[in-house]
Amino acid sequence: MARIHPTAVVDPGAQIADDAVIGPFCVVGGHVVLGSGVELLSHVVVEGRTRIGDGTKIFPFASIGHQPQDLKYRGEPSTLEIGRNNQIREYVTIQPGTEGGGMITKVGDECLFMASAHVAHDCIVADHVIMANNATLAGHVVVGEYAFLGGLSAVHQFVRIGKHAMVGGMTGVEADVIPFGMVIGNRAHLNGLNIVGLRRRGFSRDDIHTLRNAYRQLFGPEGTLQERLSDVEEQFGSHPVVDEILAFIRAESSRQLCTPLSGGDA
Repeated sequence: MARIHPTAVVDPGAQIADDAVIGPFCVVGGHVVLGSGVELLSHVVVEGRTRIGDGTKIFPFASIGHQPQDLKYRGEPSTLEIGRNNQIREYVTIQPGTEGGGMITKVGDECLFMASAHVAHDCIVADHVIMANNATLAGHVVVGEYAFLGGLSAVHQFVRIGKHAMVGGMTGVEADVIPFGMVIGNRAHLNGLNIVGLRRRGFSRDDIHTLRNAYRQLFGPEGTLQERLSDVEEQFGSHPVVDEILAFIRAESSRQLCTPLSGGDA
């Protein structure tokens, strides 16, 4: 039997695992599914067609699954899926999808959303992502695994953040960020590779060395980007980590690519 505090308001239609915990003054809507070991500490609101995976822990005053902040939303039965073992801290807001974006917002496993982070409608957030305090995603953003978004950063709608990328604190991101890249600035520019993150994730010295060389060539001063892409593919294309960047750049996107202010130093 789930442990539900007597002050909590839980709709009878909600599906709640037997070992879930719902703390004081929480509100859980009728279409919500809470997996095994999910814990809502207190004053948490979970609404809409929201599914929360096993072991996820949600802290006070988070608002999960409420109507998206999109004036085009007309009450369509969109969904929010949150994976396993996430930590969702105080005042975090995560909203469901819309008809204009595939009807789903999706969060992977083992993510950390620090206080007041925001994930808007139709975002896709992969596993092991960290969003620091007040980091925000506009609608339709895609964030790759192990990406880190610094405090007070903001990502424009439809932007893609590559896996293992790092967004610096107070950075406004208007263009796509390559995998393993690091961006900083009031309006983000690429500022090399996320070397610290790569080392923490156990990438080999050979991987990092290859990425450095490919990065310098890819964002060097000579030729067009397409010419440099071809050169990097010819020289490094058989290396898996470089392939990640090449595939990311060549993938369809509605946003420009975030590039360095000058040169290609990694």
